[in-house]
Amino acid sequence: MNYEVIKALHILAVISWMVGLLYLPRLFVYHSQVQVGSVQAETFKVMERRLLKAIMTPAMIASFIFGFWLISLNHGLLYETWFQIKFGAVIFMASVHGKLSKMRRLLESDERPLSTKTYRIWNEIPTVLMIIIVIMAVVKPL
Repeated sequence: MNYEVIKALHILAVISWMVGLLYLPRLFVYHSQVQVGSVQAETFKVMERRLLKAIMTPAMIASFIFGFWLISLNHGLLYETWFQIKFGAVIFMASVHGKLSKMRRLLESDERPLSTKTYRIWNEIPTVLMIIIVIMAVVKPL
């Protein structure tokens, strides 16, 4: 497989992962506003679980597989400052994914330790990271 095909697959995986990272915390906002045990709360549980397990996690894994494959074909990336910043933001994005997974488990067990406002803030973190990642990858300012 050539470099461009792997890069295209990497981009498709990242887009799929980002869709989930942007949508899951929004579901948490809505979920946190409904009564525990309600039909709506149970529906949100199913939606959140399916989004995380069927789309987000496989897309994250594919993003890393294709990303590491690209690095293996172009070792020079490791020495570029823009790439190091991008990679750091990607690792932070993966930690956000983990935190959102933990939030989902708590909501699924009917625990609501966070406010709606806090879920709204978590909804913005992937967007900020996405902006950093895209600017580093496309503009390569450093």
